Amino acid sequence: MKYFIVFCFAIAFTLQASAQKIRGVVVDAQTQAPVVGASIRVKGSKLGTSTDLSGKFILAHKNKTDSLMVSCTGYGTCCIRCDSSLTVQLKPVIAGLEEVVVTAGRQEQPRKDIPAAISKISSNTIREAHATAPYQLLNKVAGVYMVNLGNEQHTMAIRQPITYNALYLYMEDGIPIRPTGIFNHNALYEINTDGIRDIEVIKGPASSLYGSNSIGAAVNFNTAKESITPAGQINVQGDKYHYLRAGIQGGLTAGKVGFYMAGYATHQEKGWQDYTDFDKYSLSAKVSYPLGADSKLTVYGTYNYLNTQTPGSLDSARFYNRSYSSNQRFAYRRVNAFRASSRLDHNWNDDNHTFLTLFYRNNSTGQLPSYYISDVRNNKGQYLKSTGQINELSFYSFGLLAQHTVKLNFMHSQLIAGIYLDNSPSSFYANFLNIKKDIAAQYYTGYINTDSLIDNYKIHLFNAASYVQYMAEPVKRIKITAGLRYDLLIYNFDNQLPPLKTKYKQQEHNRYDVLAPKLGVTYDLQKVRGFYVNFSMGFQPPETNTLYNSRQLTPLKQATYNNYELGGWTSLLSQKIRFELTAYYLQGKDEIISLLQADNTTQYANAAATTHKGLEYNLLVGSVKNLAFRIGGTFASHTFDKYSEISAGKSIGYDGHQMTNAPKWIANSEITWKPAFISGFRTGVEWQHLGKYFTNAANTKTYSGYDLFNLRTAYRISSGSAKGLEVWFNVMNLTNKLYATTVTGNSYGDTYTAAPPRTFSLGISHSISKL
Repeated sequence: MKYFIVFCFAIAFTLQASAQKIRGVVVDAQTQAPVVGASIRVKGSKLGTSTDLSGKFILAHKNKTDSLMVSCTGYGTCCIRCDSSLTVQLKPVIAGLEEVVVTAGRQEQPRKDIPAAISKISSNTIREAHATAPYQLLNKVAGVYMVNLGNEQHTMAIRQPITYNALYLYMEDGIPIRPTGIFNHNALYEINTDGIRDIEVIKGPASSLYGSNSIGAAVNFNTAKESITPAGQINVQGDKYHYLRAGIQGGLTAGKVGFYMAGYATHQEKGWQDYTDFDKYSLSAKVSYPLGADSKLTVYGTYNYLNTQTPGSLDSARFYNRSYSSNQRFAYRRVNAFRASSRLDHNWNDDNHTFLTLFYRNNSTGQLPSYYISDVRNNKGQYLKSTGQINELSFYSFGLLAQHTVKLNFMHSQLIAGIYLDNSPSSFYANFLNIKKDIAAQYYTGYINTDSLIDNYKIHLFNAASYVQYMAEPVKRIKITAGLRYDLLIYNFDNQLPPLKTKYKQQEHNRYDVLAPKLGVTYDLQKVRGFYVNFSMGFQPPETNTLYNSRQLTPLKQATYNNYELGGWTSLLSQKIRFELTAYYLQGKDEIISLLQADNTTQYANAAATTHKGLEYNLLVGSVKNLAFRIGGTFASHTFDKYSEISAGKSIGYDGHQMTNAPKWIANSEITWKPAFISGFRTGVEWQHLGKYFTNAANTKTYSGYDLFNLRTAYRISSGSAKGLEVWFNVMNLTNKLYATTVTGNSYGDTYTAAPPRTFSLGISHSISKL
């Protein structure tokens, strides 16, 4: 009997041993964030699994001597010994084209499967740049020129001239940071760049997935994830012109709860240009909680505050004499921007995934704009007075984004379907100002706030959309992607001024129904070679400040843009050399311009058409004798097909002319050296080129453009008691070049937005990580 009992215990022990499981988590070696979808395989067998939404996995094993192969796109493969509890750290690699993972469909997928021009700014690039403003990152992307307007203010040029129009869509984790109808070319000062994991730029129209304004590009900022093990960083940097910035970021996972926080504060006083003091505060936090192995809840919030003085642009005399004085000292801009979201992800099985995001925005921008300060003169040109305005735009939003993805057995296909709802009440007021002026000194000394309201209205903005995208592989290595989105946009305008004190209508209702299609094909030639063709459409509904202008009597419709493009990629020398090339042809119609009427008044109308065509290139050369190269840019032509301007009471046509502020060549290249004999040291030189462009529609005035060089040097300690300490020294505008980031022509001459002179910047950071 006793032998039978011993035998039973032996069998039970054997069964228990055979049922032993490996439990582990896979994390990013740099950020300690969980890696979702990593593959775990027992070496030499078919046994394996993948990580869940929290980066965790469970794998049955029989032999502790087995080795596990852990891999994920964008990371190096890791081979480890089996153990009952594992934390696997995957190191990010300089990805080949087939390894680049993007979220163009609001989910991760290989870049080579997407028929569009997409560029990604990695977390490593962001970390090494130590940027003081987003333009220092985005200008590294081929075909992108983000215009620095000072103190994190900006505008953009991507497949378009330098423009302030609503031709770009800015998103955070796939959610637009502002509602349709109240675009702000400065919107990226509402982003906390210290809390960003990576940035994706989808060039060309993408309205079939993202909706309105995604014409020149859609720019998506992916926020950082919580870390599995405690990790954090503190940093501080400053420059010779009294710019000071301090930041802190970090995260951990306690039990099942993951947490991440990032924030920074910036202060500038008595900078290189007169009247440019500013303060910026940003704080973001994210909390995640797994609801089992197949579900995850993520709550995110961010607050950004900006208070900046605005000096205005310079005339040619002050610009070329490097006289950076302001002609006033009272214009300002103050921004409060808060956003929050709650996202639930659920994997129904290996082939079905759903996410639901609820989001909220609360935003206000109050300003006394320098560009509204103007002189009033009589018919003889004699000065009478000066005027201006103070205004504030506010809105809050409640919205929803839901998407389901299913993988089908038919032709290796995938179907994405989603809905988007955005309910955004907004308000705007503008008050008339009498501006005081010292005529002899040509200096505005102050202002008197009057009781006269220029505008006071409320607009209820509502956007409902549904979209579908289908991808199939009818022939091996050939993938077809077709997409369609329907948008319903409703504006309800309510004038708050009495009828006798306004030229506006008291109430107005506007509705826009838009269908945006997309069709593309990719052909994978293997060995990191392939090409794609694509047709897509973008649309731009009227902005509320145009649609409800006090002079506007005629209705306006949306402008539409049809885009045709062909692109390809290749790799040489075991992916040490990679090259991408894209050609595009973009036509816009029904664009809104101001037209002169028979009674000498003006009206906005859908009366303009433009053509944009170009070639974008990007060459990457990996480490060759510790050197790495990046050469990117665009050759482009932007033409008025149908366009006119009003000058001296006359309408003048400029059909066939080159568009204003449209350089034919934009380039950004960089060479980086990381010597093997000095571990942790790196230095690099960046070249930014902006070609010559016309500053007026008549094509009689030009700006020559510029060539700019930047130097970045850093040293990071990776071992010993000072591990994680990094010191960097950047020199922006290395040659002290006099240049303007943008030049605007008018009937009185050109005005210049001056760029900073040579700027020395020094910073230090300390990163900690408990492994």
